[in-house]
Amino acid sequence: MKRRAIGVCGLVAVLSGVWSAPAPAQELGQDGYVDSDGVKIHYVTTGKGPLVVLVHGFPDYWYTWRDQMPVLAKHYQVVAIDQRGYNKSDQPKGVESYGVGKLVGDVAAVVKHFKCDKAVIVGHDWGGFVAWSFAMLRPDLTDRLVVLNMPHPKGVMRELANNPEQQKASAYARGFQEPDSHKRITANDLAKWVKEPEARERYVEALDRSSMEGMLNYYKANYPREPYRDNGLFLKVKCPVLMIHGLDDQYLLPGALNDNWKWVEKDLTLVTVPKAGHFVHRDAPEAVNKAMLRWLRPD
Repeated sequence: MKRRAIGVCGLVAVLSGVWSAPAPAQELGQDGYVDSDGVKIHYVTTGKGPLVVLVHGFPDYWYTWRDQMPVLAKHYQVVAIDQRGYNKSDQPKGVESYGVGKLVGDVAAVVKHFKCDKAVIVGHDWGGFVAWSFAMLRPDLTDRLVVLNMPHPKGVMRELANNPEQQKASAYARGFQEPDSHKRITANDLAKWVKEPEARERYVEALDRSSMEGMLNYYKANYPREPYRDNGLFLKVKCPVLMIHGLDDQYLLPGALNDNWKWVEKDLTLVTVPKAGHFVHRDAPEAVNKAMLRWLRPD
């Protein structure tokens, strides 16, 4: 297996502070819905070509990919989904409705809906966890994997068990795992990370439509709990993987990136982005777009 690590610097430091006006949602693609075992999954699609599925994290929705969709759509059919519990997708009740098998099933339903044998899966944060899990559980549907600011789950588990700094950085997750934690947060609270005022308004609307309980059920169903142990078993990923990580991430510290190659059978490329935080695709969209296209289309 080949390993490559690439640092993106210089121009990125400038780009990460530059923000353009957010694109109107209706100009980014066409809305649609997929049935995933009785759960309706909303998506927005644009472009033609091989299938690329974009999977957002927390607290987010499909619109987070607004700077990536037009660029990728020049070469691919791009499908950005709302994960279950979010925005216009269904919001099933119960922690069990948000287990990893259900989340992987939603992405599989999207790939099958578009009648594709395989797809490139791109995920950020919880979407990155879903992307890793999809590649492990559905290698038959996975072409390649692009993961943004979500180290391999084994790396996260190891750091939680052994790194006090990561334990401290994950205090928010332990809070989300508490009973009735969803009653203590609002859409306005969750949208504070969005820097552009116009986009923040859209986020407040989308998060108001979302299920606070459903969003936090991701943590209750899938995030490791205390006492943390480094004893998880994972299937190896059998496709090439591109990891992009903003080094100023305050939630998933870079130590979790160590040895991720051990759990990937094919090529693993790591791109680190200085001065970009957890939402690397928002902090440095040009750098992320360039890294993805260079890796997906090396010719």
